[in-house]
Amino acid sequence: MSKSLDDKKPIFIQIKEVIEDQIINDQLQEHEQIPSTNQLVQFYKVNHITVAKGINLLVEEGIIYKKRGVGMFVAEGAKDKLVQQRREGFAEEFVLPMLKEAKKLRLSDHDVVKIIEKLKGSVEDD
Repeated sequence: MSKSLDDKKPIFIQIKEVIEDQIINDQLQEHEQIPSTNQLVQFYKVNHITVAKGINLLVEEGIIYKKRGVGMFVAEGAKDKLVQQRREGFAEEFVLPMLKEAKKLRLSDHDVVKIIEKLKGSVEDD
C-alpha cells in the first residue's frame, strides 16, 4: 500500500482506487481478504467514516463482498470488471485532454505519436 494521498481527489475515492489498483496489479486475488477498515484507518491516519465510504463504494460496485464477522474479500471477476471500467473511461479521461492540449500547442499527429513512443520506453522500464 502506498501512504501518499493528495488533495486533488476526495480521500475516500483515493482509498477506493488504491484497493482497485491492488486488484488490477494482482496484489489482491479473487476471494482474498482485503485490509480491514481499522487497518486502513491506522495506515492512512484518516477518519473511519472516510475509509468506510470508499469501501462501501467497492461493495456497491460488486468489486468486494463482506463476510459478516470475518472481513471483506475480493469478488470473483473483480479484476476483469475493473479493467473494463477503466478501459471505457481511458479515452475520455486521458486521451481527449491530451489531444486538446496538443491542438493548443499545434502539435501534429506525428509529433504526438513520437512523444508517446518516447515516453512508452520510460514506462516499460518501471
